[in-house]
Parts: sequence; structure tokens; C-alpha cells
Amino acid sequence: MELKKELRTFLWITGFFVAAWFMPIGHPRFDNAVLEAFELLRWYAQEHVLLCLVPAFFIAGVIAVFVSQASVIKYFGANAVKWKSYLIASVSGSILAVCSCTILPLFASIHKRGAGLGPAVAFLYSGPAINILAIILTARILGFELGLARVIGAVVFSIVIGLIMAVIYRREERDKAVAQLNIPDQENGRPLWQTALHFFSLVGVLVFANWGQPGDDAGLFSLIYQWKWWLTGAFSLLTAWSLVRVLGMRPMHVALGMIPVIILAVVFPEHPLLAFVVGTAGLTILTARKEGEPREWLISSWDFAKQILPLLAAGVLIAGVLLGTADGEGLIPNEWVAMLVGGNSLGANLFASVFGAFMYFATLTEVPIVQGLLASGMGKGPALALLLAGPALSLPNMLVIRSVMGTQKTLVFVALVVVMATISGMLYGIM
Repeated sequence: MELKKELRTFLWITGFFVAAWFMPIGHPRFDNAVLEAFELLRWYAQEHVLLCLVPAFFIAGVIAVFVSQASVIKYFGANAVKWKSYLIASVSGSILAVCSCTILPLFASIHKRGAGLGPAVAFLYSGPAINILAIILTARILGFELGLARVIGAVVFSIVIGLIMAVIYRREERDKAVAQLNIPDQENGRPLWQTALHFFSLVGVLVFANWGQPGDDAGLFSLIYQWKWWLTGAFSLLTAWSLVRVLGMRPMHVALGMIPVIILAVVFPEHPLLAFVVGTAGLTILTARKEGEPREWLISSWDFAKQILPLLAAGVLIAGVLLGTADGEGLIPNEWVAMLVGGNSLGANLFASVFGAFMYFATLTEVPIVQGLLASGMGKGPALALLLAGPALSLPNMLVIRSVMGTQKTLVFVALVVVMATISGMLYGIM
């Protein structure tokens, strides 16, 4: 065993050395791909880490600390009523309207608390795939039929993939069900409404801080976009009240933490990120100073951040090198992609599914990308395949999923998404 470990270390070192030795520095495409990778990493840090991942880490910490294991097992466990667990998993994922990376801390949290593999995977897929705003944008920009096909495919995918995963690993699920029978059915003593209040106040901050601009300037979604930071502020105040009412923090301490946030929001309304950053820092300091559940909440959130952030950063860099950004090319030329997704053949649908699975799509960005590919000759079938595989998966997403549920289950999950997206694209293309 020791020899195998040392050999593995030697091979890693040798591989890095060989890659460095033959690195084609100076070649225009390689140099541009490296620049695109760091451009993607910078964009990801600016647009997603603070607004998406940080709230998601705090929400995951709430699940890990404040939601009892008995509650998770009751609704998502191996012994839960199947139709209820899958329905709740798919609906709860769609409410969040997040990208394939932001869903990861929440998935890791419910998986850690004892959720069954099937419902956990359904939640993992539904969060980024069943995004109501993205589906409406798809229907308006790409056509009603494609939007309808996307929503039907995404809902069916989330449930079917979860059920298939549960069947494939039914022996593990059966063992988990037996083990969960021995877990005492006890709650943490706090009324459910308090935990729900604290949880949904943070969810409100996550949802509205990341609310994307719709396709036109009219309608409810546009109105929400115009008022998104006011709504984010309202849910932030609700979170502050929850710190006092639910977590028992001193009102004076919470008020002192809110003062600089309110000042920044009033003085610099055109830079809402300043108030958001200071508010996040204030929440961190307040929870670190308060012993008991608040500090446990912060520690749990930090544990998820340590596990997930390095893998996401590595995945974003690799995806940037290979595929570039929405505005630039990586090692794989864009014309190759446009050529390979033309028509409605099996190969075109399969390539669109694989390409979508590995490329990183931020929330709503998949729609203009598919619009551009359609203008370059992409078939309607491959367009649907990309829309079903792309938002739910990405290379950074896969690396984190592997750390949560292992290599084999991750490969099976990715394969199921790719195969089902390919079949759906073929059927839609034929219809």
C-alpha cells in the first residue's frame, strides 16, 4: 500500500513536470486560452463568489446546524414516502434559481444530513435546471416550443435521474434505510417557524441579489429586477431580526453591525456590492463572537467553503483553458463547436450534451449562447440537449460532486444527464 502511494505521488510529479516541459508557451491559441481561463476566473470571482456562493455557504450551514437530521430523513431519507420526497426535492430546487455551482453547498449539506441518494440527486439537478426565469427567457428569445420542451424535460429529468440513481445503488440505499431506522426521531427543540424564518430570509437574499435582467423592460420579472436591491435589503433586515429573535444575539450588537451597511447603501446606491460585502463581514464577525449555535453555524459554513471553493477554482480554470469564455475562445475553436452541433443527428445531439455538460454556464447566460449557435446553424434538437445538460452540469460542478458522493456515482450521474439530454434532443429534432 505504501509503495502504491509513493508511486502515485511520483506519477503526479512526473506528469506535472512533463506538462511544464512541453507547455506550448508562445503559441497564439495556447496563450489566448490561458488568458481566457484567468478572465473566466476573474469574472467568476467578481460575479458569483460573493453574491452566489457566500449566501449558499451560509444557507448550507443553516441546514447542517439548525435543521435536525431527523427532519431531513423524514422528508428526504431512504425511508421517506417516495413521491413526496422527489416532489419536494424538485420543487425546492426550482425555487432557488441558482447556477450549477451555487447548488453544490446545499446539495452537500442535505447529503451529509442523511438525504437519500435519489432525492438528493433530484435536488442537485433541479436547482440550476428548473430556473423559472431562464425558462421564460428561453421561451421569449428562442421560441415557445423550445421553452416548453425545456421545462418538461428538466422536470422529468430531475425525477427520473434521481429514481435511476436510487435503483442502481439500491443496495446502499437499503442499508441506509436500515441504519436510519435506528436514528431517534427527535427535533432540536426550536419551533419550526423560527428555523424556516432564518432559512428563507437567507434564501431571499440569495435569490434577489442574483436576480437576472429579463429579456424586456415590461412585466413582473422586470419590475423585480428594478427593485432587486431593495428586496435584497428587506430580506437582509429580516435576517438581522432573525439573529436577535431566533439566535438570541444582542440587539445592540446586531444594530451596530447594520449601521455601516445602511450608510453604504444610502451613500453609494450605485455600488450595492459595497453594502453587501460589509454586511457579509458583519454577519461573520457577529456569529464568530457568539458562542453556541451561531459560532457552530459559521464553522459549518466555513467547512463547506473549504471543501468546495478550491475545486471550483480549479474547475473554472480548466474549463476556461479548454472552452474559453462567452466572448473568447479556448483551445477548442468555436467554429468546431458550431460545425459539430449542426443538424439533428445523433452525433450533433451527443456533442451538444457533452459540450454543455463540461462548459460553465452562469444563470441565464446559456440562452444568448444558444441563440448565437442557432444563428450559426445549430439544430433545434442539439439546442434542447445543450439547454438540458448545460445549466445543470459543468466541469467545476463535477469536481465538487465527486468529493461529496465519490467518483463512480458522479460518473453515473453525468452519464445519465448526457444520455437523457441526447435522447431528448433527438426526439425533439424529429418532432
